[in-house]
Amino acid sequence: MQFSEVIGQNAIKKKLVDGVKESRISHAQLFAGPSGVGKLPMALAYAQYINCKNPSETDSCGECPSCKKFKKLIHPDLHFVFPVVKTSKFKEPVSDNFIDKWRELVLKSPYFNLPMWYGAIDVANAQGSIFVHESSEIIRKLNLKTFEAEYKIMIVWMAERMNVQCANKLLKIIEEPPPNTLFILITESEEELLPTIRSRVQLVKFTGIENSALASAVKDIPDSEGKDINGLVHLARGSYLRARDLIFSDEEINFHFNHFTNIMRLAYKRDWMALFDWVDEISGIGREKQKNFLSYSMKMLRENFIKNLNQPQIVFLDEQEKKFSDNFSPFINERNIQIFFDEFEKAYRDISQNGNPRIIFLDLSLKIVKMIRA
Repeated sequence: MQFSEVIGQNAIKKKLVDGVKESRISHAQLFAGPSGVGKLPMALAYAQYINCKNPSETDSCGECPSCKKFKKLIHPDLHFVFPVVKTSKFKEPVSDNFIDKWRELVLKSPYFNLPMWYGAIDVANAQGSIFVHESSEIIRKLNLKTFEAEYKIMIVWMAERMNVQCANKLLKIIEEPPPNTLFILITESEEELLPTIRSRVQLVKFTGIENSALASAVKDIPDSEGKDINGLVHLARGSYLRARDLIFSDEEINFHFNHFTNIMRLAYKRDWMALFDWVDEISGIGREKQKNFLSYSMKMLRENFIKNLNQPQIVFLDEQEKKFSDNFSPFINERNIQIFFDEFEKAYRDISQNGNPRIIFLDLSLKIVKMIRA
């Protein structure tokens, strides 16, 4: 992938290119920022540029043997690590067990999120991880000599999913890697990484894609014709992935919206039997989807609280969300917003730690009954 294919983020492109030209390539870098802003595409373009045989002032050539292999994700000195799940076939899974599916998804579009990856490997309800067995594979690969390139590149996607044992085993090689080795860790939640990992990497902070660049990219999506591009860009908040989901009326967003509106309405009416049915349904959808629902709910709570400030330019709601929020926002106020956030964050943590989902969501729903009338 070339830098020209990465949407926006020109300041970061320039910083990375200047570092290569000045021979200032930090051996371990952390690309951190929200979903859909181009961290993985940037890592791929950076890796290709570093090893390009005929780079220009701003980009790789795209034509040399190295670039062609990087573009197809088959260069022998390019390695990937990403969250995987245990299956009946793979009891101690590592990324190489799923590398064909990974290449297929990345080549289709490098702008994707964790649920999309789990969907690609047909384990959408699982809670994936980068397991301790992966650390041994990483150490083995990086201790080999380079095959063709000047640099060995190890891209760790969603690095916050490394379990503690895996992260601890990698501390030494991240701090003192073999010569001409580059770690690129990619994360959406840098605070979830071990402090000992964060202290060993150079942070490259990603923010939202610039509006002009995002608008141009959105216009190139075939189904965007006739859409309000400026409105989509506003709602996307710098995320190409979010903009694409809005165009295609993403099924998962509709799922979360329907469950959020249902629980709030049922809690307000104190419809106990329907509430218990809601708990049974949400408890059976899988932990990753439950966590995504809780994240979406916190977003809706935040937007409804801000909506009361009567400053529409800082409210990010699509049409169906806005219609619901016109009536719902008065119930989210300074008396209960912090309590709401605390309870939803607690539920998120408990689900992440493999707590019983039925107990967690039953407790949360009963608290919503009390909070929504505060």
